[in-house]
Amino acid sequence: MKIFNLFLWCTLIVASSSCVRNSQIIYLQNLEGLPPIEDGELITYDIPEYKLQYNDIIDVTVQTGDDEVNKRFSSQSVRMQGGMAGGQMASQGGGDVYYMTGYTVNREGEIRLPILGNIKVQDLTIEQSRIAIENKLREYATNDVFVKVKLGGIRYSALGEFRRPGKFVVLQDRMTILEAIAHAGDMTTVAKRDEVVLVRQYPEGTRVYRLNLNDRNIIRSPFYFIQPNDQIYAEPLKQREWGTGENAAQSLSIAVTSLTALIVILNFFTR
Repeated sequence: MKIFNLFLWCTLIVASSSCVRNSQIIYLQNLEGLPPIEDGELITYDIPEYKLQYNDIIDVTVQTGDDEVNKRFSSQSVRMQGGMAGGQMASQGGGDVYYMTGYTVNREGEIRLPILGNIKVQDLTIEQSRIAIENKLREYATNDVFVKVKLGGIRYSALGEFRRPGKFVVLQDRMTILEAIAHAGDMTTVAKRDEVVLVRQYPEGTRVYRLNLNDRNIIRSPFYFIQPNDQIYAEPLKQREWGTGENAAQSLSIAVTSLTALIVILNFFTR
């Protein structure tokens, strides 16, 4: 009987301590000891414009007063319009609508355009790239030149404790890390939200950061907005390793099951 009571107390202690606390899964909290951000407070951003890197894809639209130039570029636009319907579906499943129709930055930092040939865009912003393409285009069409350049979506990967991990392509120019997590179905209950790993690529190499998404101050950080080719990894909490429940009800259910099994075993040996 003493062994049974000891096991009972140990099981209850483990069950109560092993469930995931509410504070571990709530995003954007005002954590103790850190500068608070009150509800409704205006948070300004000082984020440098993104500069194009190797393997980025951009969409280029050209219109001029020269019919021949327009014809060469319009074939690309027709392919884009024909692929948009399927592309929207592909982007939801990790496909890439701009892969076949956009212009990819090669290892030399250049894109290859019809008529214009290779143009250096690496380390340029979208606006700077537009100006570079427009200046090159004016060598062939001197009047009514219009160039529009935009990033061909944001590509990123979500790995680890996500409800729908995978590679995603989102057709917009800017995205927060919370939006990126939402596209991956949110994190599971046992995800370690206070140490999310962000792998970010730079022209000179790769850097790894750890982010605390429980902290509201993440909004002020330079990592609140993700960049193309970011990788987000959510590590599991210890509760997953222990195999215990994610909340008190599940942990109690495990404890009751264990006690029932112990009672059956004790009854068998005491007959």
